[in-house]
Amino acid sequence: MSDDQTRVQEFFTARAADWDSRFPDDGPAYAAAVAGLGLRTGGRVLDAGCGTGRALPPLRAAVGPSGVVLGVDVTPAMLREAVRAGRDREGALLLADVAALPLRSGSLDAVFGAGLVSHLPDPAENLRELARVVRPGGLLALFHPIGRAALAARHGRALTLDDLRAEPNLRPLLAGSGWQLTSYVDEDDRFLALAVRSDT
Repeated sequence: MSDDQTRVQEFFTARAADWDSRFPDDGPAYAAAVAGLGLRTGGRVLDAGCGTGRALPPLRAAVGPSGVVLGVDVTPAMLREAVRAGRDREGALLLADVAALPLRSGSLDAVFGAGLVSHLPDPAENLRELARVVRPGGLLALFHPIGRAALAARHGRALTLDDLRAEPNLRPLLAGSGWQLTSYVDEDDRFLALAVRSDT
């Protein structure tokens, strides 16, 4: 395991048990973000860095019982909390790193990533791996239930120019990783960047 993986695991392991109770009102924001993906019945979707699985119920509702919903996380404690919350009934949970997904190339219609980008050890390479498992024309949603400024304020920080989620940084990062940014919203009550998988 890399040092970056270990740091991410330590960060989330320490917070797993009370993660959902710290942010109890985020459900509607997750549902709205999933709706933005426009998933169809029978679709195949991955929640990358799924944590406690908060996106799994709306993802399951979007693809229906015939669809495939996968949740992948590198932190065992977060997946245990997902099971404790019963969200394993909404999708299959996999202990895996987004840097090396145990999935066939082009096997998914979409990837959902809540709070994902800031925890990727190698964002360009990791986004390229997400692109690998999505069919051309498939979608990526990078989401956070509050916007960049609100999140920075929550942590007592100012926004910085090197924030990967800032549009001038995110657009070329995605473009170099097999994605084309199609929609970008950064408001106090949500962050949602949608991208389409390039053909090349």
